[in-house]
Amino acid sequence: MSSVAINKGKNMQATVLESRQGQIWRKDDAPMVMECNKDSLAGAVSQRACVFCGSRVVLYPIADALHLVHGPIGCAVYTWDIRGALSSGPELHRLSFSTDMQERDVIFGGEKKLYRALVELIDRHAPAAAFVYSTCIVGIIGDDLEAVCRKVAAEKGIPVLPVQSEGFKGNKRAGYQAACNAMRRLVGTGETAGISPYSINILGDFNLAGELWLIRDYFARMGVEVVANITGDGRVADIQRAHGAALNVVQCSGATMELANMMESDYGIPAIRVSYFGIEDMAAALYAVAEFFPQEPAIMARTRELVREELAALLPELEQYRRDLQGKKAAIYVGGAFKAFSLVKAFRTIGMEVVMVGSQTGTAEDYRELAEITDPGTIIVDDSNPLELASFLQEKEVDIFVGGVKERPIAYKLGVAFCDHNHERKEMLAGFEGMLNFAREVHASVTSPVWRLLPRRAAS
Repeated sequence: MSSVAINKGKNMQATVLESRQGQIWRKDDAPMVMECNKDSLAGAVSQRACVFCGSRVVLYPIADALHLVHGPIGCAVYTWDIRGALSSGPELHRLSFSTDMQERDVIFGGEKKLYRALVELIDRHAPAAAFVYSTCIVGIIGDDLEAVCRKVAAEKGIPVLPVQSEGFKGNKRAGYQAACNAMRRLVGTGETAGISPYSINILGDFNLAGELWLIRDYFARMGVEVVANITGDGRVADIQRAHGAALNVVQCSGATMELANMMESDYGIPAIRVSYFGIEDMAAALYAVAEFFPQEPAIMARTRELVREELAALLPELEQYRRDLQGKKAAIYVGGAFKAFSLVKAFRTIGMEVVMVGSQTGTAEDYRELAEITDPGTIIVDDSNPLELASFLQEKEVDIFVGGVKERPIAYKLGVAFCDHNHERKEMLAGFEGMLNFAREVHASVTSPVWRLLPRRAAS
């Protein structure tokens, strides 16, 4: 596997694998041509997770459901408590269960073991539903998850849902699809009586650090009912009656847009894509929901007042941070591209320039949108790896890198400030309040005196 070094000014060279050229684009006068949504290059040590992990991160926050991993213990360990998803009630989702398949199970099959595990766990924990995740080895030996789940569901009287998430099937996006397929079986099985005509489902928010509670409060202040959280602080009964809502509001489009499409096909519920990160996108999300209910003009009036109140409290402090951060450079690498759009705008709000942006699971449409909102010279990258990310950070001489747990060591080894914007974080970054938290964290990280000790900074 050969690599090439691309000279891009300031005598800096970004080293990338030759086979990865099509998934890296620099904004210049050339047309936007970007390869994406493809399997990771073998040997490139992609930052992506597998199909199973993709399904697990979507379904995990449903707090009153049982989550059982059918496979070796390592799969369950890797994804235990994988999101900082808070619950306002049950905590069953924070327990990680596995059938712990051994050599004997691989040889003779694991269906009996799976049946016994499901019966024992349902009897012990009385969940509202159970999700059973298929892993690579299960797909290879051919255990019939569907049959086992159907049998246990009939015996125990609760939904027992197979999640066909064998890791070898594709990439993380295939895991999102598997999760949506499983939730589709729940939607439409509950009663819809009493739901307001001014109602929504929130899709794609996972209640990291309690962000969903803040967003729900905004909608309550507007006079809009939230029927179901899908999936942050989620409840099985709410998802079962989600088809009674008037609108689906989708944030993490990569993870849950497919479910919204299914609900539109099955029940005629329209969907809009939004983001709750940054001032511009948070306000736009609230206005978009208000505009959906023109028959009730009071909703829009309350929305305008809400935005005015929040901005009045927020902008004076943001201006202080902007003075210190003006002209600093940022790099972004996140799981879903929806977050990257908002982060580009959020950095502009505090005076910073985004010089590199990428995602693990972006689509061609996502990258075209990123090309439109970024500045000339910006590097746009799909499904990157540590070698590339380190090269880009050095080439662009960035002041802060925004990513997740796998990107943090890259930043610190290069002496670059870091901001965790992944699903393990404990800091609320969504909403107007979250924008202030984000600005505070970026300011504290970028202006830390520790960076003055770096040789490259001391020489400048």
